[in-house]
Amino acid sequence: MIKKLINKLLGKPEASASKATPLGRRVEIAADEHRIDPELLDERGVKVVKGLTDAGFEAYIVGGAVRDLLLGRRPKDFDVATDATPEQVKNQFRRAFIIGRRFRIVHVVFGRGREHEVIEVSTFRALLTQDDAEQVQGNEKTSKDALAGKSHVVDASGRVLRDNVWGPQVEDAARRDFTVNAMYYDPQRQLVVDYHGGLADSRKKVLRMIGDPETRYREDPVRILRAVRFAAKLGFTIEPKTRAPIPAMSALLANVPLSRMFDEMIKLLQTGHALASLEELRKQGLARGIFPILDAVLDENGALPDNVHGRFVRLALEDTDKRVEEGRSVAPSFMLACMLWGDVQQRWQRLIAGGEGPVPALQQAIDLVFDARVGDISGRGKLAADMREIWMMQPRFERRTGSGPHRLIEQPRYRAGFDFLALRAEAGEIDATLADWWEDFALGSEDDRRALLDQARESQRQSTGKSRPKQGGGRVHQVARGAVSQGPGGAAEQGAGKAGRPMGAQATGHDERDEDDEDGHDPSADFEGDDAGSRAAPARKRRRRRKPKAAGGSDNGAAGPAGNATPSGGDA
Repeated sequence: MIKKLINKLLGKPEASASKATPLGRRVEIAADEHRIDPELLDERGVKVVKGLTDAGFEAYIVGGAVRDLLLGRRPKDFDVATDATPEQVKNQFRRAFIIGRRFRIVHVVFGRGREHEVIEVSTFRALLTQDDAEQVQGNEKTSKDALAGKSHVVDASGRVLRDNVWGPQVEDAARRDFTVNAMYYDPQRQLVVDYHGGLADSRKKVLRMIGDPETRYREDPVRILRAVRFAAKLGFTIEPKTRAPIPAMSALLANVPLSRMFDEMIKLLQTGHALASLEELRKQGLARGIFPILDAVLDENGALPDNVHGRFVRLALEDTDKRVEEGRSVAPSFMLACMLWGDVQQRWQRLIAGGEGPVPALQQAIDLVFDARVGDISGRGKLAADMREIWMMQPRFERRTGSGPHRLIEQPRYRAGFDFLALRAEAGEIDATLADWWEDFALGSEDDRRALLDQARESQRQSTGKSRPKQGGGRVHQVARGAVSQGPGGAAEQGAGKAGRPMGAQATGHDERDEDDEDGHDPSADFEGDDAGSRAAPARKRRRRRKPKAAGGSDNGAAGPAGNATPSGGDA
């Protein structure tokens, strides 16, 4: 009230009544009309709802889970909304944790380890306008002191920084973004509660913003990316009024924290609709200038280029979509390594041209790409380590002499590195016989491997035009299978895994991991995995012998980018 009086005295216009978000009208839809299949429900989500209702609270499955159930899909996540406060929810369950500052929610955890499941529980929130909120200058990082102890705060552009004022369900529905995400389902009564015509929009496959789209985008610019993601994922059309402000409002995405933007990009690319998401970004004029990683991949028209690197990225994204569709695990590190490989190669070749050695040049190129394209995000350490291993392994595939191949196939990340190599071969960046050789070597017997090494040695002699190696060769190290060696990055590597595990030339090398959460879970948590397999063991003392000069010859040095061929990203 005081703020409204001050605005009036200063001559500032009041918010237009037409821009106020409508509350909607409660409509209860019975099972014979909504036709949700109870077999698609998650028993743990139902258990959370029952636990809260038994304690005297209201509780419903909410949001994207209800939308997917109505579309006949099995939801990936089951979120719950209730009139219980976070503290009251926490008291009802043995393993429940209050998280978040911007929105305080509760994670109810079932199971442990890789098999655990999280049910996210939020309290009904009040519908407040910008005039009701306190305003601060800056953002979350620059206004920490001003945000302390406050429950509803916006920044100068209207973006909500804190939203922890509880209210009734009708207001909670109105403050959600799209009509198809603002429905509630009571699994015990098999009842859908719809305030904004979400059921009708879901059947018409229309994505419609609740309230004034421009105001809602100002409250949270990430809604722009959610509109793109849902349109791509569901095959929905963005309603004209919802779509119209997107070009002008997209500039507000620059104010969103880097980690949250990175999480949204991962959701666009790794939840089963990557290529459709890229096309939808292009249609909305968002393909370039929003995500630095996509800027390194897409051409000036916002499409994948028609060259080797463009084909390589397309193959990787197609395979990611296929794995998600089949319910198999995917890893952000592998997908991002594919997307940024062209950028790494370009910088790598420039550094070599400037006089750097191949291995130091590759290490520097990787660091430059991370700083330019990824930045300082939560979980970068684990993510960067996995990507670096995949990239640093590529020149090692060029060396097929001595004990190097035996050591390489026993590295913990060999499978991912090989799958990356196989995709490069499929895209036409390298000769497919190289990937075939490594597959045969990994699957072969010891006799097969000796024959393959002889074959590689002879091929190398023929390619260099020499019938015998130079005199005065260096030392040859005799290292037992599985011994620790120094990798190209200088870090000790511990042999692990089975060299003969099945693999195909078109496999993708994704780690086993939980996918990111669609409607609010933090994908960066997926980067903080158990990396015990990559920890180095104490180095064993190598046995060495000096080989006669006449039969000398040492392993070749590291190959340059793509075996000294023009990098695939060079014509991107």
